[in-house]
Amino acid sequence: MLHSKEEPQNNQTGFTLVELLVVITLAAIAFISFGSFFLNYITTYTHYQTDASNFTELDSQSLRMGQVLRGLTDIVSATSNDIVFYAYFAPDDTYVSQVHYYLSSNGKALLADVTPMTANPPIGSLISSSKKTYTIISNYYKATGVNLFNYYDASGTLIGLPITDEHTIIEIQVNLAEPGSYTKTGQTLSITAGLRNRKTNL
Repeated sequence: MLHSKEEPQNNQTGFTLVELLVVITLAAIAFISFGSFFLNYITTYTHYQTDASNFTELDSQSLRMGQVLRGLTDIVSATSNDIVFYAYFAPDDTYVSQVHYYLSSNGKALLADVTPMTANPPIGSLISSSKKTYTIISNYYKATGVNLFNYYDASGTLIGLPITDEHTIIEIQVNLAEPGSYTKTGQTLSITAGLRNRKTNL
């Protein structure tokens, strides 16, 4: 009895080239969309973190400057972007130092020169060899039309510049700012210090 040999049937089907291209394209679109969203999220988060850190620095330094200014004993000179005065810069200082707050030459940093004295004025003299420079704000932002320092008299009136008599200054307003990573206008913080310890006989 003869049996015919039947060819095995292959019922397995595969993806066509077109189907593979469609799947790859959809996967690529999904990957790019997710990657773009994730990257934007990380960038925004980083900017917020930078701004938060900068504002913390502004807050800390404004409080520190306010404390030093409130305790000053006399003002040597005062302009819109720098001030020279005598004050106890550190709590454990025996004598006052001459403190000079000013902007760097490129206007991008707020600095303080602190020169100790042999005794309090008018007896003491400056120890120039011991002068130290501190960076108060490393990334300072100069807002348009805003002075670093504003000065007010006893009636609370803004004193015009130049100031010919520093003894008329009763309050000093400090306006600090840093450029914003997420906020394009930058971050600003102001503090006003009343001069409670200034001497009038120096």
